Amino acid sequence: MTTSRIPTTRATAAPARRAARGAGAGAFASRRGLMLGPSVQSALEALWANRLRSLLTILGVIVGVAAVIAVVTLTQGTSAVLNARVAGLGTNVLTITPGATTTGGARGGAGTRQSLTQADADALTAVPHVANVSPLLSANTQILAGAQNWNTRAQGVYPGFQAIGNWQMAEGTWFSQADEDNAQPVAVLGQTVVDNLFTPTGTDPLGQSILMNGQTYQVVGVLQSKGATGFGNQDDVAYIPFATARARLTNATFVSQIQVQVDATDNVDATQQAVTALLEQRHQIAAGGSDDFTVRSPTQFVQTAQQSAQTLAILLIGIAAISLIVGGIGIMNIMLVSVTERTREIGIRMAIGARRGDIRNQFLIEALTLSAGGGAAGILIGLGGGLALTHAFQLPFVLSVVAIALAVGVSMLVGIVFGFYPAVRASQLDPIVALRTE
Repeated sequence: MTTSRIPTTRATAAPARRAARGAGAGAFASRRGLMLGPSVQSALEALWANRLRSLLTILGVIVGVAAVIAVVTLTQGTSAVLNARVAGLGTNVLTITPGATTTGGARGGAGTRQSLTQADADALTAVPHVANVSPLLSANTQILAGAQNWNTRAQGVYPGFQAIGNWQMAEGTWFSQADEDNAQPVAVLGQTVVDNLFTPTGTDPLGQSILMNGQTYQVVGVLQSKGATGFGNQDDVAYIPFATARARLTNATFVSQIQVQVDATDNVDATQQAVTALLEQRHQIAAGGSDDFTVRSPTQFVQTAQQSAQTLAILLIGIAAISLIVGGIGIMNIMLVSVTERTREIGIRMAIGARRGDIRNQFLIEALTLSAGGGAAGILIGLGGGLALTHAFQLPFVLSVVAIALAVGVSMLVGIVFGFYPAVRASQLDPIVALRTE
């Protein structure tokens, strides 16, 4: 009696060895319940054998997860800046801006209409719960200090604007009511202006003379820094008395805006309604008519800005989700190819004792490993991208644990969803048919 032998070649020896190891380990794991270690080892060996293909497969997952992390980080930094600016300004400050112009049926942007006056600001002091009021006159100007010069914005305000803007003095004092009454040529400088005019020469700015529009002003105070943000540099400013600004910088009839400080946060809503009603009366706006001004509280500013940021974030996350789906399709594709390539190996494993659950678990673990590896790489790249973006836009870097957990969860879900079908297909192969496959 002769015994037929299957010829062993280099092409069949390696799959047979892997199958024998995997089958024995898989059968042992099946007998011992949840011991998946051997299946994990077998899956890692298979992925390492095709490491370049595996890397190319998970690029979609890497891009998607990195985009999600970077976008969420940028959104968190934007929110932090908005909250900081509201805290610096105070939660009880109302900002009144002119409305929009309409010419020939075309509506201009908010603030393009000239409708607010100094008299409007003075009238608002009679509204209950109003602690301070200041109109603002703004003008771009070139400031000269010796041989140094700097282009900035000058703002004419009332003395009470220091309390409204919650400005702290680094040196000197804010200008007084007497300076306002007499239109004195005095100025309080922001830190950026000081850094560009006096720091290079090591001169103390207090008491120094500067030139704005060819006219001399005396520096009476320097403000503590509030910092630069992606929404503008709060320190790049020179404050002068409102009467001085009107007499020397711009002889405007209308003001740029009016700021109102309410005595308590709880009274902001009621005061906002009272201010609106008074201005409508002064501007002779009929009931139900369109106001030629806008009254906003810091909360409304924050809500508007955050809604815009969240809308953009949702859009970008949606695009990132498409990348994740593409990455998942790539994982499914490569796993189906792997099942086809390793059909004989699967047959050998089944022939020597591996159960269908062992085969399914191995391929499912391979898919999970691909997605988890892509998720981990995407998190690192996303954090780096988020750090670069926040630095470029001068925003704080806020690490979001929720975003990282979400990215990990989504990447694992992608591996399960897109790896399940190839894994089940591998486990349902007929061992006899699989052994016949070359």
